[in-house]
Amino acid sequence: MDSFEWNKIAAAILFALVTFMGIGILTDIIFAPHGEQKRGYQIEVADASAPADAGGEAPVEETALDLLASASVDKGKKQAKKCAACHSFDEGGKNKVGPNLWEIVNRTPAAHEGFSYSTAMKEYAAANPAWTFEQLDEFIKNPKAHIPGTAMSYGGMKKAKDRAALLAYLRSLSASPAPIN
Repeated sequence: MDSFEWNKIAAAILFALVTFMGIGILTDIIFAPHGEQKRGYQIEVADASAPADAGGEAPVEETALDLLASASVDKGKKQAKKCAACHSFDEGGKNKVGPNLWEIVNRTPAAHEGFSYSTAMKEYAAANPAWTFEQLDEFIKNPKAHIPGTAMSYGGMKKAKDRAALLAYLRSLSASPAPIN
């Protein structure tokens, strides 16, 4: 082999090394870490080790109903994004996995036209003539506990201020919003 052949072999090896090095640098640029970011929704867990007050009783927690009068409809709309995968909110909107929630406040449970409700929800509707703020608050807080056997798979919204905001938004979804008691 003459020196020209050796030069071609050396150039091929050098080209391969530079290519692999360039690919490594390029992937570092494309897939660079972007720092700490929160992913998904944070799940609130009650702290069982929280101390009781000096009287020996646990402090009274404000309910969503206490906060409803001052709740923000805009914040409620943001909370409703968690529900948007299964429910629609617009007037005359189609049912999804769950029924349309337009005018849900004071509507008869399990009565939205065109939606097939679970047996548990139909039994609940027989005993409750309307979705009041109190009933909606309890249902949003923990659907499976409020209506055992419901097909709704949502785990619940634990923070009272978030539920109050969502209730304020649901109240606004009406041609004539229900009065806050």
